[in-house]
Amino acid sequence: MNQPDWPYSLPTIEDQVTAGKAARERLSRKHQADLRPSPTDPVDILTAQDATRIPELVPVRYERMLVSPFTFYRGAAALMAADLGNSTHSGLMVQLCGDAHLSNFGLFASPERRLVFDCNDFDETHPGPFEWDVKRLAASFELAGRENGLTVKERRTLTTRVGRFYRESMAQFAAATATRVWYAHLEMAPSLIDKLAEKPGKKDIKAARKVTEKARRRDSRQAVRKMIRVVDGHAEWIADPPVLVPLEDLAQGQDQQTLLHGMAELLGSYAETVTPEIQHLLRDYRLVGMARRVVGVGSVGTSAWVVMLVGADENDFLVLQAKEAVASVLAPYVPGYAFPHQGKRVVEGQRLMQAYGDILLGWKTSEVSGYPRDYYVRQFRDWKGSFEPSTMTAEQLGIYADACSWTLARAHARSGPRVAIAAYVGDNTAFDNAVAEFAVAYADKTETDYERVRAASDQGRLTART
Repeated sequence: MNQPDWPYSLPTIEDQVTAGKAARERLSRKHQADLRPSPTDPVDILTAQDATRIPELVPVRYERMLVSPFTFYRGAAALMAADLGNSTHSGLMVQLCGDAHLSNFGLFASPERRLVFDCNDFDETHPGPFEWDVKRLAASFELAGRENGLTVKERRTLTTRVGRFYRESMAQFAAATATRVWYAHLEMAPSLIDKLAEKPGKKDIKAARKVTEKARRRDSRQAVRKMIRVVDGHAEWIADPPVLVPLEDLAQGQDQQTLLHGMAELLGSYAETVTPEIQHLLRDYRLVGMARRVVGVGSVGTSAWVVMLVGADENDFLVLQAKEAVASVLAPYVPGYAFPHQGKRVVEGQRLMQAYGDILLGWKTSEVSGYPRDYYVRQFRDWKGSFEPSTMTAEQLGIYADACSWTLARAHARSGPRVAIAAYVGDNTAFDNAVAEFAVAYADKTETDYERVRAASDQGRLTART
């Protein structure tokens, strides 16, 4: 019987294994430890990003980055992209998170209202070699371990664990069917919560469970209560500059109306990028207000709005976030990919990598901030929560590293050649040890870059808010 024409090329298992082992000729597992920093001054890389950002918010960005080497690392994805892009890679391409440090994993609600653990930041998502995400994750644990006072041995155990658990998880996904990989997710069940407690003793378990209960309460209604108050029967934003600046404090008169109309147009056209049933849901709400909000560390200064929608019942609030999407910091170092719309890049990358996506996730271009910018739109909060690494012991960080590494492996297995990656990393500790060695080298470089940028601030080359 003749096989029907099929539009997709499907390599055999044997072909993928061969490709994975051949990638070791391009870059051996041992040489994954190598670091070849970019020759470009890190201050120049960071200040180049400032050119398209809101000028009065740029000092806030540096204020947040210069708290510690770890917060600096969180905001310096562009520096690591330049360093990774200056080095040889495996050539095994997946959809990368692009900024897979440990604080970019957390809790959120699935459509079935279950609390799940996953990657939660995709501003830098882009195709690229799988190990770039693993290295960024491992280096973040090395830096967090230093900040928490862990010993050299404890940190080595932690970063080796990142590589090992990623490798072992990828082997499991390589042996699974494609549909099984696609449906895999990490639910925040009580057993996992208990593991995130050190003993586990009653006090530790209670603290871990408190995080999940707090996440369950962090929906749009809770966001409204913290950001909005009712005065004389009218809802208004609670100003907290520069973090939250209501539209009324940004513009007056006709300018204010222009911004509101611009946001209404953005949301109206954004609705075309969500599914028909979600379009129906959105028709049950109307726009009543907006405010500029500062979010994160690395993205501070890009255009970001929170938008208040209300239903027929005045107590039925829905808060959306419209956030500017600019080109991924990885784009210059991974040629051959074109993304005409950066918001669409973020949305499609997130949908590909996450086990459960935000049903309100969409994108559109808008001039709401003065000139055409690409935006993506999402729920402001939907049971979002996170574990605080600065309070974790070595054992807790290790369990958290397992959760992050498994999640990252699953995300890569959905989008890339999972069998080839499993064949490349193999079944011994060569990859694990190389990742751990890289993490130490990159943490050292981050501390050096942190001091250079702090000195640049002192010299006036850049300005940090004080």
